[in-house]
Amino acid sequence: MMKKIIFLFLFIICCSKTQSQQSRVILPENRISEIKNFLKGKNYNQEIAVFINFKKHSGKYRYFVYDLKNDKILQKAIVSHGSGSVIANSSALKFSNKEGSYQSSLGKYEIRESYIGKFGKSYRLNGLDSTNSNAMQRAIVLHSYNCIPDKESENPACLSLGCPMLSQVAFNETAKYIDQSKKSIILYAFY
Repeated sequence: MMKKIIFLFLFIICCSKTQSQQSRVILPENRISEIKNFLKGKNYNQEIAVFINFKKHSGKYRYFVYDLKNDKILQKAIVSHGSGSVIANSSALKFSNKEGSYQSSLGKYEIRESYIGKFGKSYRLNGLDSTNSNAMQRAIVLHSYNCIPDKESENPACLSLGCPMLSQVAFNETAKYIDQSKKSIILYAFY
């Protein structure tokens, strides 16, 4: 009986380490540390951040709501990138902060107030870096769109005009975190 308990205990530890290591591959530790350091002493939510890892294939989970206090992923989802970010015959992406580029922009965003627009409920994104400082004038917002799937696949997600788009299910889940927060949450898009 004792051997079974010890085996079960070791199995659980092994699985939790493997899960933690897997989350570090899709969400690198240095990116998490960068946001934790950025948030120190600032008037933003200190417990939750949103990450987009544009290095991952668009049909895979690359959008993460992350618990900064307990170092765990709370939500993962598929997210679009801008149609202008596509490089022909390449899996690489390009990024821009220019109006009319239809490219995604990298950097830290403050998730601002919600509004109801042509995509339903959406959140304004205020770019905090030189790489995304035109987000407000470009109308780069976090919203849902029906062509974004809920489940991973080898097929690429549909493209946006530069906005991070989620499925309706994923957007509703994210909205709960954003709407419950008394302070703005930071979204960090990296490549």
